[in-house]
Amino acid sequence: MIEQRAPIDFPLPPPGSIFHPGVELAELQRDRPVAEFRLADGSTGWLVTRYEDVRTVLVDPRFSRAEANKPGVPDPGLGQATTDSILGMDPPEHTRLRRLVAGAFTVRRVEALRPRVVEMVDELIDQLVKLGQPADLVENFSLPLPVQVICELLGVPAEDRHEFHGWSDVVLSDSTAKPEEIQAGFGHLSAYFQKLIAVKRERPADDLMTALIAARDDRDRLSESELVRLCLTVLIAGHETTANQINMFLLTLHQFPDQLARLQERPESIPQAVEELMRFVQLGAGGVGLIRVATEEVELSGVRLPAGSAILPVTAIANRDPALVSDPDRLDILRSNGAHLGFGAGVHHCLGAQLARMELQEALRGLLGRLPSLRIDVPVDELHFKEGMIVRSLHALPVRW
Repeated sequence: MIEQRAPIDFPLPPPGSIFHPGVELAELQRDRPVAEFRLADGSTGWLVTRYEDVRTVLVDPRFSRAEANKPGVPDPGLGQATTDSILGMDPPEHTRLRRLVAGAFTVRRVEALRPRVVEMVDELIDQLVKLGQPADLVENFSLPLPVQVICELLGVPAEDRHEFHGWSDVVLSDSTAKPEEIQAGFGHLSAYFQKLIAVKRERPADDLMTALIAARDDRDRLSESELVRLCLTVLIAGHETTANQINMFLLTLHQFPDQLARLQERPESIPQAVEELMRFVQLGAGGVGLIRVATEEVELSGVRLPAGSAILPVTAIANRDPALVSDPDRLDILRSNGAHLGFGAGVHHCLGAQLARMELQEALRGLLGRLPSLRIDVPVDELHFKEGMIVRSLHALPVRW
């Protein structure tokens, strides 16, 4: 048994670099892989930092997402964003809703979308070049690409993106945000989708929202509130993380110019590079996953956790575990590893993982192929990230080529 010490205060101090987890997390992974934490409100739980333990928490059904939504469970962020959504459910309810959406994200469907995504990439780069230099990659490429893709798939007017993106930023605020502000963001998004659903009922189309409406109206397979929440979740998850990953991928490649040069020399390795970047990139400042609750006594790395324990898996540092890859703090775009946890694992493995992979591949292929001299126009430490977000989200990313 590993002797436990006093709880650590959470959240931990911010890391000194946007490219690596904080030293505190590395020390925990080495010395206290399962460590008790305490939030400012006094609630406690357990941080899990080693790869095998984190994967167990994500895969093992004894770790419940539904139980994490109950009163008294510590909420280090995203709690309100997952209540009553597919992200906060366990099977069989989770399975029922996931099946309704899963058909839109199969490998076959995603590959059928690839030519259209290539067109979008080329169109956006054409527009970017016309703007002149420097140009903001966030506003003119990183955000509109995944927004256009998910809007076409779901059936949402892409011209509304400035409206719903502002609300989704509020919804994805971290634990420092006021609960009433997050609830207001949900209220705006829900009202927005209620109007769109009414329109789709009158004028059905060949899109995911129409299919979900049919599942609601014709086959009674989900409630009206589930319909709204499912559309809302797909929209937010379908563009927020991918847009920010594009930015962080580019920042990371420019931080390691030898890897950028290698990728430009070997563009056929882009799919492999995307997997390595998913492992390496620190998308979230805290790097934590969604909290789970143990439904029975469990043991992780020699620590016995009683039933009812709140478990917080730290995926960012788990992806840097030496047990997963050798020399884990080194970016190697030719590394062979598909076992990272960048898309999660288990029943909550990212539903849109194949879509995100394809978009990230084509974004890199287009930018590096058509703008080989692309570079960040300001030093990294002068870039401004939105405050209070659970993911690193840039206000702007000025680039030249």
